[in-house]
Amino acid sequence: MPAATPQPGVEIVEVGPRDGLQNEARTLDVDTRIQLIDRLLDQGIRRLETVSFVHPRRVPQMAGAEEVMAGLPARDDVTYIGLVLNARGAARAATTQCDEINIVVPVSDAFAIRNQGVTVEQMFDQTGASVAIGREAGRGVSVTLAVAFGCPFSGDVPPGRLAEIVDRVGDLGVDELAFADTIGVGSPRQVRELAGLVHGDPRFNRLRFHFHNTRNTGYANAAAALELRDDTGRGPLRNSVALDASAGGFGGCPFAPAATGNIATEDLLYLLRREGTPLDGPPLDIEGLADVGRWLSHHLDSPVQGLLSRAGTFEPAARSEAAS
Repeated sequence: MPAATPQPGVEIVEVGPRDGLQNEARTLDVDTRIQLIDRLLDQGIRRLETVSFVHPRRVPQMAGAEEVMAGLPARDDVTYIGLVLNARGAARAATTQCDEINIVVPVSDAFAIRNQGVTVEQMFDQTGASVAIGREAGRGVSVTLAVAFGCPFSGDVPPGRLAEIVDRVGDLGVDELAFADTIGVGSPRQVRELAGLVHGDPRFNRLRFHFHNTRNTGYANAAAALELRDDTGRGPLRNSVALDASAGGFGGCPFAPAATGNIATEDLLYLLRREGTPLDGPPLDIEGLADVGRWLSHHLDSPVQGLLSRAGTFEPAARSEAAS
C-alpha cells in the first residue's frame, strides 16, 4: 500500500500590529509598535501585517507607518505585509521594506463608501493600479475581500455578486486571495461556499481567511477552513490555506459598528495543536504568544479577548508527572 500523502500545513498570519491596534481607544507610539512586532518575531511568527498605509486622520492608530517599517529588522525569513486601500497607499508601501502589499476590496458599495470613499466599481481602478505598483516594485501582492461574509450596512452579499468580484480579482494576477469576515457574522457553511468560488481555478494558488469572533463563531470557522486542506481529493480545495489571527484577540474595523476582535493567535494555535494540524513555518511558542497578548493588553489598557491566556494550555500528563 503506498504511503499516505501528508496533509499540507496551515500558515498563521499575525495581524495584531495592524488590525489588532486600529480600533483601540489608545494609540501606541512607533517605538511600542516596533516592540510588539519584535516580540511576535521572538515567538516564531514569520508572516505578519505590520502597518496600514492609510491617512492618519482616518485611522490615527496607524500613523507613522514608514517609521515603523524603518525600525524593523531586515530578515530574509520574515514577510512584512503592508495593508493599503488605494494606489496612493501602495506607492507609500513600495518605498518601505514591506515584502507584500495587501489590497482591501470591499464587496458591498455601502461598506466601500464608508471605508474607502468609493464604490466597489471605482475601487477596482485603484486595485489594478495598486497591483501594478506592487509588481513594479518587486513585492508580493494579495487582495482581501472585506465584508465577504456579510456587510453591516447592506446585509448578506448575493452569491452572484461575490462570484463576479472573485472572478475580477483573479484576472489581476494576485498571489493570494483572502476572504474576510470583517464583522464576525460568518458560519462554517459560508466558509465552504466561499472556498467553492475558487475551487479548481488555477488563478488562485493561495487562499487565506480572516475571522473575527464577534458572535463566537470565529474558531468554528477556522476549523471549517482546516477541512479545505483535504489532499485526498474529497475536499473542496487543493490550495494552500492561511489563517489570520491576532495575539490576545485584539482587533476590529473602525468603520464597522460594534466591531470586535480577531480570533486570538494563541487560541488558534491551541486548536491546531489539538487537531494535529501541522504549521507551515517554524514552531510557534503558544505561551509566549499569550504573554505578548498580556503585554499588549497592558499597553492598550484593554482586556485580552482570547481565552488561553486565562485558562492556560492543557497538558495533564506533564502535570501528573510533576506531581508524582
